[in-house]
Amino acid sequence: MADHQEASVTLPSDPASVAAARRYVADVLSEWGLPEDAETADSVRLIVSELATNAVQHTFGQSPTFTVGIRLERQEWLRVGVTDSHPRWPKRLPAAVQQDNGRGMVIIRWLAAEAGGRLSVTPTEEGGKTVWIALPWTVGAPTAAQSVTGC
Repeated sequence: MADHQEASVTLPSDPASVAAARRYVADVLSEWGLPEDAETADSVRLIVSELATNAVQHTFGQSPTFTVGIRLERQEWLRVGVTDSHPRWPKRLPAAVQQDNGRGMVIIRWLAAEAGGRLSVTPTEEGGKTVWIALPWTVGAPTAAQSVTGC
């Protein structure tokens, strides 16, 4: 197998694209061997939903499209990123702020950390940014029961 596998899709910055992004990522991960009912698959679908929603809602029409990129590195790390052309980076809200929305990055950071991963933001050459999550890839790894001596 190659050192990495990659896939990406560019979608219009429209609310309907959030579901399309989630579906695309789920299909790619399924092709790469991640069962749809795996906990990691659920987490990644939620993360992609939050990142795509941010790309649609918080670019204020200044990013006509966003791109979802998926990369599996050496069967060890899954990286999922959403790139838009708006220069403003995500902001962490103070815990005391009471709002009905604005908690997407908190959710994403928590899900990534819970899975042993991390979140990062990198600038693009065009002046936008990519918000990435990196998660350990556990597909094909022995489960705790399988790794016990004598089983």
